Amino acid sequence: MAVPLGEFSLERAGEAVEAVRRRLLRAVTALESAGVPYAVIGGHAVAVWVARIDEGGVRNTPDVDILIGRADLEAATVALTSAGFVPGRVKDLDVFLDGPGARSRDSVHILLAGEKVRPEYALPAPDVGESEPGPHFQILALPALIRMKLTSYRLKDRVHLLDLIDVGLIDQATVATVPPELAPRLQELIDDPES
Repeated sequence: MAVPLGEFSLERAGEAVEAVRRRLLRAVTALESAGVPYAVIGGHAVAVWVARIDEGGVRNTPDVDILIGRADLEAATVALTSAGFVPGRVKDLDVFLDGPGARSRDSVHILLAGEKVRPEYALPAPDVGESEPGPHFQILALPALIRMKLTSYRLKDRVHLLDLIDVGLIDQATVATVPPELAPRLQELIDDPES
């Protein structure tokens, strides 16, 4: 259903961004309180890395993606459920909906460390230990984040990689540091960012 242009407001857009931020902070607070090791991944991890160089280059994302170990899935489920999230599955991913009746978009996506997100992916997700403290939560270390983005390589992953290139966190030297099966993808983005 399209929203008439007259009903759109920057205030509503700002509220939507803030709702995602609150969801992320509520989830990581629950995991931290339960002692569950985790790393924020995806667009929020990219945003933290980009903000270290250029806050104006940060892109908003509706997705909340968190990496945990399979051995911690039960403890994470208890922690997130206690924080008001509802466990479910969407497109073969474990998700925690932001309360009863929430849409799948309004959820926390859980990816499992050391396991392939999709069978066709060349590499599994990194280990949770490949992370570091961010200003508000644990984030995936840059080399592991680059590897994840190159492995998925969907449009939004390519955009995130281009954001990292734009602020100088990825350059030609980075190509030699990624697994050989992923290097051509990164080289393509560096050579032709408009592709």
